[in-house]
Amino acid sequence: MVPRKLQDKTVLVCRVCQYAKEIEEENFVVKSNVKKTEETIVLVDERLEKMKTLPVTRAECPKCGNMEAYWWMLQTRRADEPPTRFFRCTKCGYTWREYD
Repeated sequence: MVPRKLQDKTVLVCRVCQYAKEIEEENFVVKSNVKKTEETIVLVDERLEKMKTLPVTRAECPKCGNMEAYWWMLQTRRADEPPTRFFRCTKCGYTWREYD
């Protein structure tokens, strides 16, 4: 049954047969069981350097030769293949990837 306002009253109404039963507002709680789909958002921009939350590893930047980079992994191909490793230089911000 779902709550509905009819005139000055709150009633519970059956979705199937439309049976309505009057209730007192202070004696009920509405809970929703709607399941939301989850989304994963990957930030690949200047904000990554400012956040400083990504782990740092020893990797040579192909652009400037710096030996330190942030890294993260992402499943970019099929599930039976290894994930892709992404790197971002801590000095120049260049981003590159490695595959297995």
